[in-house]
Amino acid sequence: MTSDAWDPSRYAKFGAERAAPFFDLLDLVEPRPGMRVLDLGCGTGELTRALHERLRARETLGVDRSAKMLGKSATFVAPGLRFAEGTIESYAGDAPFDLVFSNAALHFVADHESLWPRLAALLAPGGQLAVQLPANQDHPTHGAAREVAAGPPFAAALGGWVHPTHVLPPEAYAVLLHRLGFARQTVRLAVYTHLLESPESAVEWVRGSILTEYESRLGPELFPEFLASYRARLLPRLGEERPYFFTFKRVLIHGAL
Repeated sequence: MTSDAWDPSRYAKFGAERAAPFFDLLDLVEPRPGMRVLDLGCGTGELTRALHERLRARETLGVDRSAKMLGKSATFVAPGLRFAEGTIESYAGDAPFDLVFSNAALHFVADHESLWPRLAALLAPGGQLAVQLPANQDHPTHGAAREVAAGPPFAAALGGWVHPTHVLPPEAYAVLLHRLGFARQTVRLAVYTHLLESPESAVEWVRGSILTEYESRLGPELFPEFLASYRARLLPRLGEERPYFFTFKRVLIHGAL
């Protein structure tokens, strides 16, 4: 059983850095009059509001599984913009949409070969799909978490679960878009660089993202021990550089039918 451990204030700690790929993805979208937009994994809704306003959309729906994140969304509600709680895996709303958009969320969803056709099925003729996927699974910040999760006492508490790697190679998304009939596409692997205060800041970065998935499963009884073990394993690998130069790979995907 998992709990909702997502913390809007922790996630927002590196808000400007986390938003940069969102705006790069938004730049790939082709604005059209009167668009209906679906934002999957909208979080607090702050960036969904920016999406809605930039596109001058007729209607935008933001969907997120975390009630805690959505608890902040009332601040960003606007004419034509609303939010709803739900999972990406089970979403079957009132299609069609002119744009299905997802920023840093689909990497939590399994089986992208099956997921992409379901997303495409939500689109109107001529619709667009725009997705940004974190792809930093080979960075020490992610590897150390998998290693700690695989050892005692966490492996037993997690039932053998470790944060999975659902993201495919970039070229696989180009093939998927082609097979789904997207006439125009862009698939781009980008390296974002962030100058953080210290290596410890990198811990705080993942504390607001992938480590939340471990916290949801381990709960307040065991997660502090997990976090201490994670720091002890990770920080020697990052060195003593201050400020710390943090690299983060992301895949930006856009297709138009």
